[in-house]
Amino acid sequence: MTFTLDARLNNDCFTLAETPTSVWLLLNNSHFPWFIIVPKTQIEELYLLPLPLQAELQQQSAFMSEFVATQLPCDKLNVAAIGNIVKQMHLHIIGRTETDLCWPGVVWGTEHKMAYEKPEVLAIQAKLQSFCKQKVINSVEFASLQ
Repeated sequence: MTFTLDARLNNDCFTLAETPTSVWLLLNNSHFPWFIIVPKTQIEELYLLPLPLQAELQQQSAFMSEFVATQLPCDKLNVAAIGNIVKQMHLHIIGRTETDLCWPGVVWGTEHKMAYEKPEVLAIQAKLQSFCKQKVINSVEFASLQ
């Protein structure tokens, strides 16, 4: 099986890291700490994933949720698998604050967008890398963003 990241995700996100089973992305919108986990599969629906991949995706979602909740500004987490426009299976993990531009509404399709500066992305990736080390997660290969 050859895995190819959906062109829209590739265009709209920074690839932060990969695991043997997934790719970890950061949406290029600095208004929200918005991460996306993409399992390396052609299957488009969560319930159709083999149970071991479902379990791995759940573990990664919980890990990324803990990262966002404890390491970044966050009052509430939004975790979802919508996939109406991008059909490739992916999970969104978004840190929300009561002062963000969309609160308390949804962030899907927001017109509020501001690209990250490269140092901000590198800082987030470094925090994620440090969090992985703290949690003894060794199966993550971090992308070169230089």
